[in-house]
Amino acid sequence: MSEIVLAPAVPLAVGSSGRRGVGWWGLLCVIATESALFAYLLFSYYYFAVQLGDAWLPGKPPDMKLALPDTLILLCSSATVWWAERGVRRGGPTGRSRLALALTILLGMVFIAIQLLEWRAKPFSITSGPYGSLYFTITGFHMAHVAAGLVLLLLVLWWSALGYFDQRRHMPVLVAAAYWHFVDAVWLVVFFTFYVTPRLW
Repeated sequence: MSEIVLAPAVPLAVGSSGRRGVGWWGLLCVIATESALFAYLLFSYYYFAVQLGDAWLPGKPPDMKLALPDTLILLCSSATVWWAERGVRRGGPTGRSRLALALTILLGMVFIAIQLLEWRAKPFSITSGPYGSLYFTITGFHMAHVAAGLVLLLLVLWWSALGYFDQRRHMPVLVAAAYWHFVDAVWLVVFFTFYVTPRLW
């Protein structure tokens, strides 16, 4: 009777690496669908703005005293998450990359706090008409995306602290960073729409 020889055990791959990983393509699909969502909402804004003309804005153009520094804070968070991603690409997670992730999370939380303060300061509500409805809907959806990004970054920071990543396998870091850049880019369009275009008409 012949003896059965078993092949040596090979660890099962449970993650993906590289730009062609499943996680990366999944992120691209998420960005595509969420971009379409914001495009529909922003199209509605511009449609009403063109149709209603001077009657579109509820008073003078929105004040930038909170929105402008909030925008700068979010741009800084994009820089810190890039710093973290760059560090991971070069040598795997380090103390500096974890610090950069923590700073990004802190800046994102400050952004949401300032946005909530601005909501409270608005002289209109979500039921005040098309402008108020679209303002709170669009900025609210964006805030929800920021919150989702913070959850991703918190998970990545936790996993990094547990030693789950190295220089070769760090796809979640890349995915979280790319999603955060997307959220920041969307805010620039939102900021331009609500705070800049009313001053150009």
